[in-house]
Amino acid sequence: MAAPDTSRRSFVPWVAMYHSVADCTDDPYRVTVTPERLDRQLAWLTRRGLRGVSMAELLAAPAPRGLVGLTFDDGYADFLTHALPVLRRHRCTATLFVLPGRLGGDNAWDPLGPRKPLLTADGIRQAAAEGVEIGSHGLTHVDLTRADDRALRAETAGSRAALAELLGPAPAGFCYPYGTVDRRAVDAVRNAGYTYACAIDPGPLTGPHAFPRVHVGQNDTSARMFLKYRLHPLRRRPVGVAR
Repeated sequence: MAAPDTSRRSFVPWVAMYHSVADCTDDPYRVTVTPERLDRQLAWLTRRGLRGVSMAELLAAPAPRGLVGLTFDDGYADFLTHALPVLRRHRCTATLFVLPGRLGGDNAWDPLGPRKPLLTADGIRQAAAEGVEIGSHGLTHVDLTRADDRALRAETAGSRAALAELLGPAPAGFCYPYGTVDRRAVDAVRNAGYTYACAIDPGPLTGPHAFPRVHVGQNDTSARMFLKYRLHPLRRRPVGVAR
């Protein structure tokens, strides 16, 4: 997959942040949406004349105003079984941020659980074969702002090398675990060779290596989606695209 074009003028992309797509009865962190809710949310985009796309497609588009970035963090196994069929139905693409240091493992970083399986190496390859952009979420899902220099290199450059070995091309995108970011983490991601990175609310660090995103959850009805979309330009600083 070609790296996105980052030579354009500043803009404020609307990027939705998803995690698991499954039953959300036991969801203490509120990071799960049901397939039915995801279906309704993507249908809302279509009714608004918007299309959900991967970060690579969003950043490469000459006119991104009608596009919305769709990102899925952590690389849950339910992406293949529950999210991908809904994305196909709505003709959407997406970016899946995975953890090559936890292949076939689970979300052990969530102390309250519940435990959910993560994609295996074969599962990640299958997602890539289906046209899903694969990005790195680090090796093992650690807070980069608390990592020492060795761990920081492993989580950024090391995870990129691991995914390149798994898939062939090295990933263009990175996603900060927990959304936490500081200048040191941004510099490490840039130096590792990533073209872009996603955060949550990076504040003054907002830019190509710290794109803001909007959390989308089970409670986001059409009305809430509308408010989040309309308020986004007022809450985010323009992203100065690197020259």
